[in-house]
Amino acid sequence: MAYEDWKEPPILRVRISEADVHYAGGLVDGAKVMQFFGDVATELLIRNDGDEGLFRAYDSVEFLHPVHAGDYIEVYGKIVGVGRTSRKMILEAYKVIAPIESGSSACEVLKKPLLVARASGTCVVPLDKQRKKED
Repeated sequence: MAYEDWKEPPILRVRISEADVHYAGGLVDGAKVMQFFGDVATELLIRNDGDEGLFRAYDSVEFLHPVHAGDYIEVYGKIVGVGRTSRKMILEAYKVIAPIESGSSACEVLKKPLLVARASGTCVVPLDKQRKKED
């Protein structure tokens, strides 16, 4: 999906801190973005089923652009398929604010948000944990 196609507000907006840096040059490990995807998936399951559920598997994960300290990231997610206990999801992370230069406090709002990562996967909510029932 394109940034403009997300109808809902972001489920998560976060500033990447110096504490998140894992590599030289202020680069953040892709695992941090995966953590955000997990947080968004958890919220989607709670809203859909009333339970946190479990992430069963990722079908696809793509890291498309680097994430650095000082970046602001928005993470979107959507349930695109519902089975008896499974919930198929798509997740995307966009950089929306970036520092002008490393070590500077000056930042800019990006004219066009940059897709930094996307994933799809399946979560599971056991039947006995599903508290919200469809009418």
